Amino acid sequence: MLTSQEQERYVRQIMMPELGEAGQETLKRSRVLVIGAGGLGSPAAYYLAAAGVGTIGIADGDTVELSNLQRQILHKESRLGQNKAVSAAKSLHGLNAQVHVQTYSQFMDGAHLRQVLPDYDIVIDATDQLENKFLINDVCVSAEKPFVHGGITGFSGQVMTYVPEKGPCYRCIFGEVPEDNAPAPIPVIGVTAGIIGTIQAAEAIRYLLGIPSLLTGKLLVLDGLRMQFRTVPFPHISEHCPLHTRKGVTDL
Repeated sequence: MLTSQEQERYVRQIMMPELGEAGQETLKRSRVLVIGAGGLGSPAAYYLAAAGVGTIGIADGDTVELSNLQRQILHKESRLGQNKAVSAAKSLHGLNAQVHVQTYSQFMDGAHLRQVLPDYDIVIDATDQLENKFLINDVCVSAEKPFVHGGITGFSGQVMTYVPEKGPCYRCIFGEVPEDNAPAPIPVIGVTAGIIGTIQAAEAIRYLLGIPSLLTGKLLVLDGLRMQFRTVPFPHISEHCPLHTRKGVTDL
Protein backbone atom coordinates (compact mmCIF):
# COMPACT_ATOMS: atom_id res chain seq x y z
CA MET A 1 0.00 0.00 0.00
CA LEU A 2 1.12 3.54 -0.75
CA THR A 3 1.01 6.10 2.01
CA SER A 4 -0.79 9.39 1.43
CA GLN A 5 2.59 11.10 1.15
CA GLU A 6 3.72 8.59 -1.49
CA GLN A 7 0.49 9.09 -3.41
CA GLU A 8 1.16 12.82 -3.46
CA ARG A 9 4.83 12.44 -4.40
CA TYR A 10 4.18 10.07 -7.29
CA VAL A 11 0.84 11.45 -8.49
CA ARG A 12 2.17 12.27 -11.99
CA GLN A 13 3.37 8.68 -12.38
CA ILE A 14 0.20 7.16 -10.95
CA MET A 15 -1.76 9.10 -13.57
CA MET A 16 0.03 7.13 -16.30
CA PRO A 17 -1.94 4.13 -17.59
CA GLU A 18 1.31 2.15 -17.80
CA LEU A 19 1.79 2.50 -14.04
CA GLY A 20 -1.23 3.37 -11.98
CA GLU A 21 -1.15 2.77 -8.25
CA ALA A 22 -0.40 -0.93 -8.74
CA GLY A 23 2.68 -0.11 -10.80
CA GLN A 24 3.87 2.38 -8.22
CA GLU A 25 3.51 -0.27 -5.54
CA THR A 26 5.58 -2.60 -7.73
CA LEU A 27 8.36 -0.02 -7.89
CA LYS A 28 8.18 0.41 -4.12
CA ARG A 29 8.77 -3.33 -3.67
CA SER A 30 11.55 -3.45 -6.25
CA ARG A 31 15.29 -3.67 -5.64
CA VAL A 32 17.92 -2.45 -8.12
CA LEU A 33 21.69 -2.77 -7.80
CA VAL A 34 23.71 0.02 -9.45
CA ILE A 35 27.37 -0.94 -9.87
CA GLY A 36 29.34 2.27 -10.20
CA ALA A 37 28.42 5.65 -8.70
CA GLY A 38 30.08 7.72 -11.40
CA GLY A 39 28.98 9.26 -14.67
CA LEU A 40 26.41 6.59 -15.56
CA GLY A 41 25.45 5.55 -12.06
CA SER A 42 24.68 9.12 -10.99
CA PRO A 43 21.72 9.82 -13.32
CA ALA A 44 20.58 6.20 -13.22
CA ALA A 45 20.40 6.11 -9.42
CA TYR A 46 18.88 9.59 -9.19
CA TYR A 47 15.99 8.70 -11.48
CA LEU A 48 15.43 5.33 -9.83
CA ALA A 49 15.13 7.11 -6.49
CA ALA A 50 12.91 9.80 -7.95
CA ALA A 51 10.63 7.14 -9.45
CA GLY A 52 10.21 5.46 -6.06
CA VAL A 53 12.21 2.25 -6.47
CA GLY A 54 12.10 0.98 -2.91
CA THR A 55 15.65 -0.29 -2.50
CA ILE A 56 18.71 0.86 -4.43
CA GLY A 57 22.08 -0.75 -3.93
CA ILE A 58 25.11 1.40 -4.78
CA ALA A 59 28.51 -0.24 -5.20
CA ASP A 60 31.71 1.75 -5.70
CA GLY A 61 35.10 1.56 -4.01
CA ASP A 62 36.39 4.83 -5.45
CA THR A 63 36.56 8.26 -3.82
CA VAL A 64 35.17 11.56 -5.11
CA GLU A 65 37.70 13.67 -7.02
CA LEU A 66 37.38 17.14 -8.50
CA SER A 67 37.67 15.79 -12.05
CA ASN A 68 34.56 13.66 -11.44
CA LEU A 69 32.20 16.56 -10.93
CA GLN A 70 31.69 17.51 -14.58
CA ARG A 71 29.61 14.36 -15.06
CA GLN A 72 29.08 12.59 -11.71
CA ILE A 73 26.12 14.59 -10.47
CA LEU A 74 25.56 12.56 -7.30
CA HIS A 75 28.61 14.20 -5.75
CA LYS A 76 29.55 17.68 -4.52
CA GLU A 77 32.69 19.73 -3.93
CA SER A 78 32.12 19.40 -0.19
CA ARG A 79 32.48 15.60 -0.48
CA LEU A 80 35.87 15.44 -2.17
CA GLY A 81 37.76 12.45 -0.79
CA GLN A 82 34.62 10.64 0.39
CA ASN A 83 33.72 7.18 -0.81
CA LYS A 84 31.42 7.45 -3.83
CA ALA A 85 28.85 4.95 -2.57
CA VAL A 86 28.52 6.87 0.70
CA SER A 87 28.32 10.21 -1.12
CA ALA A 88 25.71 8.79 -3.49
CA ALA A 89 23.56 7.59 -0.61
CA LYS A 90 23.54 11.09 0.90
CA SER A 91 22.31 12.60 -2.37
CA LEU A 92 19.65 9.95 -2.91
CA HIS A 93 18.35 10.33 0.64
CA GLY A 94 18.27 14.08 0.12
CA LEU A 95 16.07 13.57 -2.93
CA ASN A 96 13.82 10.85 -1.52
CA ALA A 97 14.13 9.86 2.13
CA GLN A 98 11.57 7.07 1.61
CA VAL A 99 13.98 5.06 -0.53
CA HIS A 100 16.31 2.59 1.20
CA VAL A 101 19.89 2.85 -0.07
CA GLN A 102 22.27 -0.04 0.57
CA THR A 103 25.90 0.96 0.13
CA TYR A 104 28.82 -1.27 -0.84
CA SER A 105 31.95 0.80 -0.33
CA GLN A 106 34.28 -1.46 -2.25
CA PHE A 107 34.83 -2.59 -5.81
CA MET A 108 32.74 -5.64 -6.64
CA ASP A 109 34.61 -8.82 -7.45
CA GLY A 110 32.94 -11.98 -8.71
CA ALA A 111 32.51 -13.57 -5.28
CA HIS A 112 30.96 -10.49 -3.71
CA LEU A 113 28.66 -9.89 -6.67
CA ARG A 114 27.41 -13.48 -6.56
CA GLN A 115 26.76 -13.04 -2.85
CA VAL A 116 24.56 -9.93 -3.19
CA LEU A 117 22.79 -10.70 -6.49
CA PRO A 118 19.93 -12.68 -4.90
CA ASP A 119 18.90 -9.52 -3.04
CA TYR A 120 18.11 -7.62 -6.26
CA ASP A 121 15.68 -7.84 -9.16
CA ILE A 122 17.94 -6.28 -11.80
CA VAL A 123 21.46 -4.82 -12.08
CA ILE A 124 22.63 -1.64 -13.78
CA ASP A 125 26.19 -1.85 -15.09
CA ALA A 126 27.43 1.72 -14.64
CA THR A 127 31.13 0.87 -14.69
CA ASP A 128 33.67 2.38 -17.06
CA GLN A 129 36.26 -0.38 -17.59
CA LEU A 130 35.90 -3.38 -19.90
CA GLU A 131 37.09 -5.93 -17.34
CA ASN A 132 34.30 -4.89 -15.00
CA LYS A 133 31.68 -5.02 -17.73
CA PHE A 134 32.64 -8.56 -18.69
CA LEU A 135 32.69 -9.57 -15.02
CA ILE A 136 29.19 -8.19 -14.40
CA ASN A 137 27.92 -9.84 -17.56
CA ASP A 138 29.43 -13.22 -16.72
CA VAL A 139 28.19 -13.33 -13.14
CA CYS A 140 24.70 -12.09 -14.04
CA VAL A 141 24.32 -14.52 -16.94
CA SER A 142 25.51 -17.43 -14.80
CA ALA A 143 23.05 -16.42 -12.07
CA GLU A 144 20.25 -15.76 -14.60
CA LYS A 145 19.95 -12.18 -13.35
CA PRO A 146 18.89 -9.42 -15.79
CA PHE A 147 21.11 -6.39 -16.18
CA VAL A 148 21.33 -3.18 -18.20
CA HIS A 149 24.66 -2.37 -19.84
CA GLY A 150 25.73 1.17 -20.60
CA GLY A 151 28.92 2.50 -22.14
CA ILE A 152 30.12 5.97 -23.09
CA THR A 153 33.00 7.79 -24.71
CA GLY A 154 33.09 11.39 -25.89
CA PHE A 155 29.69 12.22 -27.41
CA SER A 156 28.89 8.54 -28.04
CA GLY A 157 27.14 5.92 -25.96
CA GLN A 158 25.34 2.60 -26.04
CA VAL A 159 22.77 0.67 -24.03
CA MET A 160 21.58 -2.94 -24.09
CA THR A 161 19.50 -5.03 -21.71
CA TYR A 162 20.07 -8.68 -20.93
CA VAL A 163 17.16 -10.80 -19.76
CA PRO A 164 17.70 -14.57 -19.42
CA GLU A 165 16.43 -16.52 -22.43
CA LYS A 166 15.43 -13.29 -24.21
CA GLY A 167 18.54 -12.58 -26.25
CA PRO A 168 22.33 -12.47 -26.35
CA CYS A 169 24.55 -11.26 -23.53
CA TYR A 170 27.36 -8.70 -23.61
CA ARG A 171 29.96 -11.41 -24.24
CA CYS A 172 27.89 -12.82 -27.14
CA ILE A 173 28.18 -9.44 -28.86
CA PHE A 174 31.64 -8.23 -27.86
CA GLY A 175 33.56 -11.49 -27.39
CA GLU A 176 36.58 -11.19 -25.11
CA VAL A 177 38.43 -8.39 -23.37
CA PRO A 178 41.12 -7.23 -25.82
CA GLU A 179 44.58 -8.45 -24.81
CA ASP A 180 46.01 -4.95 -25.13
CA ASN A 181 43.26 -3.42 -23.01
CA ALA A 182 44.57 -1.35 -20.10
CA PRO A 183 42.51 0.70 -17.63
CA ALA A 184 42.67 4.37 -18.57
CA PRO A 185 40.56 7.51 -18.15
CA ILE A 186 37.84 7.75 -20.80
CA PRO A 187 37.25 11.13 -22.47
CA VAL A 188 33.60 12.10 -22.15
CA ILE A 189 31.31 15.10 -21.88
CA GLY A 190 28.92 15.00 -18.95
CA VAL A 191 25.70 15.16 -20.96
CA THR A 192 26.55 11.86 -22.69
CA ALA A 193 26.70 10.15 -19.31
CA GLY A 194 23.41 11.80 -18.40
CA ILE A 195 21.64 10.57 -21.52
CA ILE A 196 22.90 7.00 -21.34
CA GLY A 197 22.51 6.65 -17.56
CA THR A 198 18.94 7.92 -17.78
CA ILE A 199 18.13 5.39 -20.50
CA GLN A 200 19.56 2.66 -18.27
CA ALA A 201 17.21 3.75 -15.49
CA ALA A 202 14.29 3.74 -17.92
CA GLU A 203 15.15 0.21 -19.02
CA ALA A 204 15.28 -1.00 -15.41
CA ILE A 205 11.94 0.63 -14.64
CA ARG A 206 10.35 -0.83 -17.76
CA TYR A 207 11.62 -4.28 -16.81
CA LEU A 208 10.28 -3.99 -13.27
CA LEU A 209 6.86 -2.93 -14.58
CA GLY A 210 6.73 -5.67 -17.20
CA ILE A 211 6.63 -3.22 -20.11
CA PRO A 212 7.57 -5.02 -23.36
CA SER A 213 10.04 -4.10 -26.11
CA LEU A 214 13.11 -3.82 -23.90
CA LEU A 215 16.53 -3.38 -25.48
CA THR A 216 17.08 -7.14 -25.56
CA GLY A 217 18.63 -8.59 -28.67
CA LYS A 218 19.68 -5.14 -29.79
CA LEU A 219 22.14 -2.35 -29.03
CA LEU A 220 20.92 1.24 -28.84
CA VAL A 221 23.72 3.50 -30.09
CA LEU A 222 23.93 7.27 -29.54
CA ASP A 223 25.85 9.57 -31.85
CA GLY A 224 25.69 12.72 -29.76
CA LEU A 225 27.59 14.87 -32.23
CA ARG A 226 24.83 14.41 -34.80
CA MET A 227 22.16 13.81 -32.13
CA GLN A 228 21.12 10.56 -33.75
CA PHE A 229 20.09 7.21 -32.29
CA ARG A 230 20.21 3.92 -34.13
CA THR A 231 19.37 0.40 -33.07
CA VAL A 232 21.69 -2.44 -34.08
CA PRO A 233 19.98 -5.84 -33.95
CA PHE A 234 21.73 -8.82 -32.34
CA PRO A 235 18.89 -11.33 -32.30
CA HIS A 236 20.87 -14.52 -31.69
CA ILE A 237 22.86 -15.96 -28.81
CA SER A 238 26.42 -16.62 -29.98
CA GLU A 239 27.32 -20.29 -30.35
CA HIS A 240 30.87 -19.29 -29.40
CA CYS A 241 29.91 -17.65 -26.10
CA PRO A 242 31.29 -19.77 -23.22
CA LEU A 243 28.50 -18.66 -20.91
CA HIS A 244 25.87 -20.31 -23.09
CA THR A 245 27.90 -23.41 -23.91
CA ARG A 246 29.15 -24.09 -20.36
CA LYS A 247 26.74 -21.96 -18.31
CA GLY A 248 29.63 -20.14 -16.70
CA VAL A 249 33.29 -19.27 -16.91
CA THR A 250 35.93 -20.61 -14.58
CA ASP A 251 37.84 -17.50 -13.56
CA LEU A 252 35.13 -15.39 -11.92
